[in-house]
Amino acid sequence: MGMIDRLVVALDVPSATAAIEMAGRLAGRAGLFKVGLELFCAAGPGVVPEIADAGRVFLDLKLHDIPNTVAGAVRSLVPLAPAMLTVHAAGGPAMMRAASEAAGDAAARLGVAPPRLVAVTVLTALDDEAFRQAGFTGTIGDTVLRLAHLAAGAGLDGVVASAGETPALRREMGPDFLIITPGIRPRGAAAGDQRRVFSPAAAVRAGASHLVVGRPVTGAPDPARAAQDILEEMAKANAG
Repeated sequence: MGMIDRLVVALDVPSATAAIEMAGRLAGRAGLFKVGLELFCAAGPGVVPEIADAGRVFLDLKLHDIPNTVAGAVRSLVPLAPAMLTVHAAGGPAMMRAASEAAGDAAARLGVAPPRLVAVTVLTALDDEAFRQAGFTGTIGDTVLRLAHLAAGAGLDGVVASAGETPALRREMGPDFLIITPGIRPRGAAAGDQRRVFSPAAAVRAGASHLVVGRPVTGAPDPARAAQDILEEMAKANAG
């Protein structure tokens, strides 16, 4: 898998027009474009195939509900042909298993490839203090590992976790398990509302399969150049 395939650009913008324009500017410099809640709620499902003209789509909706409801949502999303789709690991193994089975069944019925399903573990906007305030016990690292094992056991392809948890995840989950790392900030970029942030080089060295970058690319004066700089940093870290 090349560096371009490993870079995910988050299109966290409020309109289909802005998202499609940005994806077009970045075509060939990102392997996936992330459509999250902001864009999906503002533009609707129809934005997904339009963005897919520029590259594969990572549909990051963090589905989290009872198993039957999540399975139904997954069946409704498979016709959009996302390359990846997120559920929330906190929904538990039964919910994740229902999502996996629904994705496989819907894809087989339509004759398309099923999306790679990944489970969100602990949001990178949470630091240790916020984690405790939310009522969690233990450490973030232990929690992420536990949820990753639940996800794998339910048939999912990987997890979303910060680069800080990635070395332990890679050791325990093996080389083929997807580890999607948000909270990526190149040197000099503002952290914004992220707390557990890492550079592209650090994430690659930690063993991340994919890096998610949003505002440092989409908010740059030259987004294509910003994406290229990140790709070059990733390549150097990978070579080292």
